Amino acid sequence: MTLVAYLVAGWLLLVGAFGITRSRDLVHAVVCLSVAQSGSYVLLVAVGFQTGAGAPVFGTTNPPSPVVVDPVVQAMTLTDVVVSATVTALLLALTVQVARRHGTTDPDELSSLKG
Repeated sequence: MTLVAYLVAGWLLLVGAFGITRSRDLVHAVVCLSVAQSGSYVLLVAVGFQTGAGAPVFGTTNPPSPVVVDPVVQAMTLTDVVVSATVTALLLALTVQVARRHGTTDPDELSSLKG
């Protein structure tokens, strides 16, 4: 199970990176970046996975089990999701501004941005 998760995480990263390099549109590049970032979610979940582990919540209704899932990995995954959503929103807002000012989202047609 864990090997499959690592392979899926690597595949998502490679597909996203390939999409970014082959992109002919800024919106497509932002979506491909989101796909590449989703590989990190799968990787973090795969790192924190333990077979037969319980939730790290102890109370009077459930006795503590000897093996629990590490909550730090779950918190890092949630933080990664929030950061990814913020980066995607920022890049899409920048893409909208580029489209308004230059009338296109094709990177090759943005001649005024060349150095």
